[in-house]
Amino acid sequence: MSETYHPQKGPFIRELQEGERFIGYYVLRNKQLEPFRDPSRGYFLTLILSDRTGQLMGRVWEGAEEASEELQQGDVVKLDGEVETYLDRIQIRVNRVRAANSGEYDLRDMLPSTRRDPEAMREQLRFFIEGVENQHLSALLAAFFDDAKFMQSFSQSPAARRIHHAYIGGLLEHTLETLAMAQTVIELYPQIDTDLLLTGLLLHDIGKVREFTWETDIDYSDEGRLIGHIVMTDEMVAAALSRLPDFPAELALRLRHMLLAHHGRYEWGSPRRPKTLEAIALHHIENLSVQINRFHLLLEERPPGENWTNYDRMLGRYLYAGGDSDLNVEEQGWTE
Repeated sequence: MSETYHPQKGPFIRELQEGERFIGYYVLRNKQLEPFRDPSRGYFLTLILSDRTGQLMGRVWEGAEEASEELQQGDVVKLDGEVETYLDRIQIRVNRVRAANSGEYDLRDMLPSTRRDPEAMREQLRFFIEGVENQHLSALLAAFFDDAKFMQSFSQSPAARRIHHAYIGGLLEHTLETLAMAQTVIELYPQIDTDLLLTGLLLHDIGKVREFTWETDIDYSDEGRLIGHIVMTDEMVAAALSRLPDFPAELALRLRHMLLAHHGRYEWGSPRRPKTLEAIALHHIENLSVQINRFHLLLEERPPGENWTNYDRMLGRYLYAGGDSDLNVEEQGWTE
């Protein structure tokens, strides 16, 4: 059984078994009041419930109208339910449900979160920041990462809504992955401006602290949908640069180009394609972190006991996790 952050959480969605009676806390993603086929029976209430492991449909068969009035989409709810099969689908028969009180749950149980220690990651981030020797780039980084409010958001923000590092702390984790990968690239290509590349990696996704919301669900903010993190990142960096009058214009230009070009291709939402050594390095390092994490998450979420994931429409393929046949000769007990 998965460990919970709050002792009253109850079973996770992924662990529920048919016939199980339980009490637990879940996020109400959606609700819909629907009429029975027999109008004399009134209405039933359909709920979409979730926690950090997945989501499941629940139905309130009795007292549906009262429950609908009391519950709001986005609420964390406490429910007494039973897992049943209805029309060949597993769902929750909700016997009682109410909005949860503060202190009765931990949001880390409701939303997927990084498995790495947040404090250790912040210390590692500080190590990379302090390693930037260029005084102008160092001052620019301080404008962001010495700001406690920004750092709190940066540490909590997901890196995406669905595709990669799509969990609380995902942005910090993704940023650290790129910084670690960059060490090998810098060693292989000493002609790269190390301070410029590290600064670009530290700042390339900072607009995501405004692009996403993550209270009881990971979603786009209005600003995120309409403008996007690449433009917001450039705006944030340009504003910080305006408060650093001695910052060299050429250095600012090269840095902003890196940030605007980090998606690499126009069709991937990049306003510019990489045109400098540091920009192309940033793009490929960042994309490597994205794609490996993307594959890892899909492989983790494959059906239990299956060697292959479900078909992923965006990738246009199934992914293979391996099976027992992958054992080497010794492990299979091969003898001549």
